[in-house]
Amino acid sequence: MPAVDTFISPLSFSAVKLEATLAEPTTAQFRADAERLSHIIMEMQRCFLLHLCKELAPGNVSFSQYFLLAALDQKEVLTMSAIAQKMGHTTAAASGLVARLENLGYVMRSIARDDRRKVMVCITPKGSALVRRIREEMVGNLMKIMEHLTPEEQRNWLHIYSKIHDYCQSK
Repeated sequence: MPAVDTFISPLSFSAVKLEATLAEPTTAQFRADAERLSHIIMEMQRCFLLHLCKELAPGNVSFSQYFLLAALDQKEVLTMSAIAQKMGHTTAAASGLVARLENLGYVMRSIARDDRRKVMVCITPKGSALVRRIREEMVGNLMKIMEHLTPEEQRNWLHIYSKIHDYCQSK
């Protein structure tokens, strides 16, 4: 029986090493990819936030105030403590945020019927209109970006962002 040659030439060894590298990224490559993603995300956020800032400026609404309006637009009513928790603020800071939006006519405060100590906040039609207008602008901008992607890339983008969203919601 002939002996099996177990010698691997330098060329075939390089091919095996390359195949292993392509199959599983190294820690250094993983970090480099994360750094690249960090840069991309920062640039995207800057682009979107600058545009959002221009949209919000005429209504004198801050990002925090807009995010609160968007949350209120999804719910019928939120208590002041629920707002504070959602925004990661103290109740006093949330109260100031709500007061500013109330002065602009975007939200209304009322007292809960069952507990007069509870302050309830709801969005006004004017606040809902602002949220709808900003959302439509965002959707239009995203559609322009998506035009540069293939249908498969669009589905993949949505799939990946959905996973990221789910992760962020679980924290």
